[in-house]
Amino acid sequence: MNFSITNKFIPSLKGTWDQLLTESVTDVPFLHYEYLKQWWQTRGGGEWPENASLLIITATEGDQLVGVAPLFLNPDNQGSTLMFLGSKEICDYLDVIVRPQDLDVFISGLLSFLSNSDFPHWDQIIFYNLIENSRTVQALERAASFMKWNFRTECVKHSPFVILPGNWETYLESIDKKQRHEIRRKMRRVQESSSSKWYIVSDSSALDHEIEAFFELMMQDAEKSSFLTAPMREQMRRTIQWAFKENCLQLSFLEIEGQKAASYFCFDYHNQILVYNSGFNSKFKDYSPGWVLLGNLLQWANENKREVFDFMRGNEEYKYCFGGRDRFVVCVIIQR
Repeated sequence: MNFSITNKFIPSLKGTWDQLLTESVTDVPFLHYEYLKQWWQTRGGGEWPENASLLIITATEGDQLVGVAPLFLNPDNQGSTLMFLGSKEICDYLDVIVRPQDLDVFISGLLSFLSNSDFPHWDQIIFYNLIENSRTVQALERAASFMKWNFRTECVKHSPFVILPGNWETYLESIDKKQRHEIRRKMRRVQESSSSKWYIVSDSSALDHEIEAFFELMMQDAEKSSFLTAPMREQMRRTIQWAFKENCLQLSFLEIEGQKAASYFCFDYHNQILVYNSGFNSKFKDYSPGWVLLGNLLQWANENKREVFDFMRGNEEYKYCFGGRDRFVVCVIIQR
């Protein structure tokens, strides 16, 4: 493999990048060319400083792209750290982009390339948000050992998910009896005691309005209100618009008495629903609108033969009430 480095997003790379992603060890929305390009433009919604340096490393065989390590170099008081683009707060899953059969050669070649004297100076590598069973973790450990570099992993966050049976009633039977009863009761109460509806946004002309409505619901939570700085709003707006354009957006709302009571922003991606963020109207808290909308989304996912309902990072209790099984995302730390 021939490795090279660029400090900008090259438009001609987009098609081969995204095609390679479809065959990669990890294929998630957060690794698409356009998504990461927009993430870099806002520095993750203001998470990283403007003086961070973009370092996209590509590997080719002949004229064929076989691997991408989308990285950036962040200078701080502890030195300079190489990280994945997307690190760390708003991209739940990250990885290199390479086919499974090329992974070991790519990773060993990558670390060797990073050790070249003409490569920009770095003090450590911190790769956030690798799914714990990603083969990349083991490949990095082997390559680091060969280079005689220090390697360790840290468990970062829970990331529960549900395997869907494809049938709503079968799904309900698979979860705790008490929780099953609560889900049914809450959904039935909203249906019977109020004028309600839920929907998934599909009208492109209404998208900007629906984005603002989603932000308004998020802002009712004090923590999320602090999170939604101007740069973060812009980042999330771009993400939603990108996902809609790529036909992988599932932005849903529950309305009660003609008012928006709850919303979920999910990705509908490769037969999986990935739950990204949410917002709720405190006026309707007695109706448990979050539970009700989530129940409708799980029913929809089963009826539409989605295979996985991924709650992604965070160990909030409601995820386990809906049958979430635990797994984790990890952080890989490498030091010379």
